[in-house]
Amino acid sequence: MISVSSNTQNTKTIKVLVVEDEYILAINLQESLESLGYTVVDLADTAETAIEKATQLHPNLILMDIRLRSEMDGIQAAEYIWNHLQIPIIYVTGHSDKSTVERATLTFPFGYILKPVREQELYVAIQTALNRYEREQFLSSVLRGMGDGVMVVDSQLQIKYMNQIAEEITGWRLDEAKDKSLTEILQLIDEQTLYPVENPMLSAIEQGHTIYLGDRTLLIHKDGIMIPVADSATPLRDNTGVITGAVMVFRDDTQRRLTQESNLANEHSRQLEIQVIELQKINQLKEDFLAATSHEMRTPLSNIKLAISMLKNVLNQQKIFQAYAPEAFTSTSHYLNIIQHECERELNLVDDLLIMRIIDADAYPLELTAIQLQKWLTHLVASFQPIAQTQKQILELSIAPDLPPLFSDLHLLNRIVSELLTNACKYTPPLGRITVTVHLNNNPKLSKVQDAQSSISPVLQVPYFEIRINNSDVEIPTTQQSRIFEPFYQFSQNPAPDKSSIFDSSYQINQNEFLQTSGTGLGLALVKKLVEYLQGTITVTSAYGLTTFTVQLPENLSR
Repeated sequence: MISVSSNTQNTKTIKVLVVEDEYILAINLQESLESLGYTVVDLADTAETAIEKATQLHPNLILMDIRLRSEMDGIQAAEYIWNHLQIPIIYVTGHSDKSTVERATLTFPFGYILKPVREQELYVAIQTALNRYEREQFLSSVLRGMGDGVMVVDSQLQIKYMNQIAEEITGWRLDEAKDKSLTEILQLIDEQTLYPVENPMLSAIEQGHTIYLGDRTLLIHKDGIMIPVADSATPLRDNTGVITGAVMVFRDDTQRRLTQESNLANEHSRQLEIQVIELQKINQLKEDFLAATSHEMRTPLSNIKLAISMLKNVLNQQKIFQAYAPEAFTSTSHYLNIIQHECERELNLVDDLLIMRIIDADAYPLELTAIQLQKWLTHLVASFQPIAQTQKQILELSIAPDLPPLFSDLHLLNRIVSELLTNACKYTPPLGRITVTVHLNNNPKLSKVQDAQSSISPVLQVPYFEIRINNSDVEIPTTQQSRIFEPFYQFSQNPAPDKSSIFDSSYQINQNEFLQTSGTGLGLALVKKLVEYLQGTITVTSAYGLTTFTVQLPENLSR
């Protein structure tokens, strides 16, 4: 053999396993390797022994004879060792026939040396194999360490390589998927339609450029799980530019989508918070404006009301004006009544705004008293009889004579029922029937009670009174029922026409009718606030020509 000086710095750590069934040739190879500075860890003469010693010793390189005295030959042993141990192998054989070479090349050997072996060829083959193996291991470690999946196919769309991430995403191991069809391993569908989408690796090979996955692409895992994926596929070319396959880099897009959706949700929540803050500012400004305006308006309106009363007194005292100009006196008195009436309407509106403001601030001072419903409600309903008779309506009261007293605020309760009766008279047509019924329900109902010692509102079960006001021949559309308690919302149905207008010179305005004819647009909104302030509920039902307002109040109000 031709001697080649060894480079101990590069070869002293290289461990070589020699697989040769001819003992003399094996010893010669060992001597040559050692003279070149390599370390021979052992000799093996069968394929089985070679696999066993490779597993135990983990050499850096194996010199493998192809023809061995065992059931397996060197090519089979080399294939097993490479697939399981990733140890580079150089074939050392005296056979160079076409079939043997073709079989050997299918195992991707790192070298092929024909016998007799010369030291120079051996050294060049080993260093070349080790350099190639080092580069491949570097690339392999890079691919394995990537956070994205990497898949490589040949021009026939057969799987040639998958890194660990690709195995995890697809559910296929490389040894299972290798040489299988791409369509069997990588199944992609559209997230919205669930229809298959064209594989980007196929498109990359056909079109010759990088293809990106769609935004909503799902990969079907081997176990049937659908995983959102993203990234791209690029064609592979040889030195002449011919496309030899494609590589696809992809990743599990689940976390990114969750983060994106979370960010969108957070942004949406932030925008809502900004809107809520802005609405609160607007509402506060509106409330402050209404409060300030209400107070400012009430003073001049009260002065106007007082001035009108004084002017009427002066006119009534001046008998000369009445005696010498009776028609002028009558017209003047009538128009003063109109001014007084409208002034009362505006004062009622201001009062309603102020009460709503106080209720919202939870600052209205309740005056609890035992209310005998039979006496109080009979008197209240009787006060509405003239209006009902004028409009040819039937107003009835149905109340048991043995009802226990209701402990609540009489002023607020009077305002609630009066407003509901006002609406009933206002919207019920002639010959329509208005019925007020009251009964006590002894079945416990949940009622919130404010605790002065803490911010917690415990829930008690108490009996409750139910007050119903029905009016016939009136029906509120379903679309309006949900808005009927909104401030300033006007029921679109035309109310029953007034039989006599305040602008009719023959009509004398009754001071007791100011509340009933106020028409502020806040009536039902205020009623709802007052009922809830009394720890009750109010509902409306309307169907088949009958409208019913139901007020439920606890028997004993504890504030």
